[in-house]
Amino acid sequence: MKYSEAKQGRTFVIRLEDGDIIHEEIEEFARMHSIEAAALIAIGGADEGSKLVVGPEQGRSESITPMEHILSDVREIAGVGTIFPDKDRKPVLHMHIACGREESTVTGCVRRGVKVWHLLEVVLIELVDSSACRVFDEQLGFELLEP
Repeated sequence: MKYSEAKQGRTFVIRLEDGDIIHEEIEEFARMHSIEAAALIAIGGADEGSKLVVGPEQGRSESITPMEHILSDVREIAGVGTIFPDKDRKPVLHMHIACGREESTVTGCVRRGVKVWHLLEVVLIELVDSSACRVFDEQLGFELLEP
């Protein structure tokens, strides 16, 4: 286990609009408000055609090949995520959402492009005095949180 400590900063209540791409809008909001680190919760809708990363093709392999799922219809969503800066100090969102419709649910990461259906409510809690950041891991092929 690795960890660091942070303090709670500002809290923002955000509504994303129909057609917004979740990770693009949240990262832009963070840049505009000088937010380097945050925790988020979200609830709303995802539109048909949204793309989720739904896991690696193989659970334990030397190289990780992500799988993508494209939503074939509108879904209700609930999600949680974090923002931490990359090596260039840009805020990067890592958010997973559960997307449900009737008795079917798919869960995944929003990084490939999840489009808002009508609205998405987000509560963003800024973390200040945090040393945590995202560092690219050559072996895994993606950025890991370094507390």
